[in-house]
Amino acid sequence: MSKSRKDSKGRILRKGEGQRKDKRYIYQYTDPNGKRHVLYANDLPELRAKEDELERERLEGIKGYARGKMTLNQLVEKYLATKYDLKISTRLRYERTYEAYAMDNIGKRLINDIKYSDIRFFYYTLLRERNIKIGTVDSIHSVLHPAFQMAVRDDLIRNNPTDGVMAEVRKKHGNDAVVRHPLTIEQQRAFLSFTEKSYTWKRWMPLFTFLFGTGCRIGEALGLRWEDLDFENKTITIIHSLGYVQHNGSREVFLSSPKTEAGKRILPMVDAVEKMLKNERLKQQQNNITSCTIDGFSGFVFVDKNGKISCYQDINKAIKRISKAYNAYETVRAEQEERVAVLLPYFTCHYIRHTFCTRLCEHETNLKLIQSIMGHTSIKTTMDIYAETTEKKKQETFETLQNNNVFF
Repeated sequence: MSKSRKDSKGRILRKGEGQRKDKRYIYQYTDPNGKRHVLYANDLPELRAKEDELERERLEGIKGYARGKMTLNQLVEKYLATKYDLKISTRLRYERTYEAYAMDNIGKRLINDIKYSDIRFFYYTLLRERNIKIGTVDSIHSVLHPAFQMAVRDDLIRNNPTDGVMAEVRKKHGNDAVVRHPLTIEQQRAFLSFTEKSYTWKRWMPLFTFLFGTGCRIGEALGLRWEDLDFENKTITIIHSLGYVQHNGSREVFLSSPKTEAGKRILPMVDAVEKMLKNERLKQQQNNITSCTIDGFSGFVFVDKNGKISCYQDINKAIKRISKAYNAYETVRAEQEERVAVLLPYFTCHYIRHTFCTRLCEHETNLKLIQSIMGHTSIKTTMDIYAETTEKKKQETFETLQNNNVFF
């Protein structure tokens, strides 16, 4: 976690903000002419007030200096400054992605000089030469398109050069997107059983039990605190999500609200999850494990023996290693027993969420209920998974009928 991103009170600092050794706060910025400036304040609220006033002045004067002079970097900075309601996780993702792929190339060009073909060439260069996934390009587009649209509405440019580009890119590279397939019940049970019996991997069992038993996003699981659990009423309240951003070789950790407003929800606590959570709490108490503090919050459920929280990349790596070890073991055992091996496919934490939703769709027809449990903002997301599950069940039903000679 980058210490420069927090003040002495543990509050996350925005881009350009810092705190000196004498506890005073500073905000550094560059004006449209490339000149560096610094604002000073005795406390963070005072600094933020000065930043807001500065931003109002800069936005009011945008037309005066923008025509033919504003770079894409400056435009994006202005656009993000107007998005005051962005969640910190979304803002950091936008900033880091833009900095990594656009700031030092197309970002330096004047917005009046950037055309549709330039954006198209830029996206295809990222895909073909830098081997960036289409999802990352889409994230960059999510910043560029509304930023250029703001410039159009402010009469700084006539047309938005990003219009239609992403649709064309998706049409040609849409098949490159990874299709998530849920684990079968047999695969799910095999993975959990192997993990529980393994001395090396058993420590991950509490987290995997929670993920398979709730369908939570990995950030929601890692952001879970003991006070979010109600053992008397057997409920789990999801109100936080833990996020990570890589920047300059370091990892920034932050706690925010769930991915969407729909993500704030209360889930029933099934017996297996309840038993696991109570055992985990007892183990932490017996070993005097104290949770780390993130953004002023502590008491996190899923911590290691040192009280630290693993990042989702490490968890995905653990899943990969467990699956590899299991597949090697299962292959040999299946040969000895002369049967077909039950092998595990490649999957990640998010596949576990997809698997949970699939199990839900297999036994529940109320789409609004499924949507509420999963925390989906759009019912379309729920319907897509439900349709996929229903299609598979239809195939299985016909195979059963055929095997039982029902038709002929």
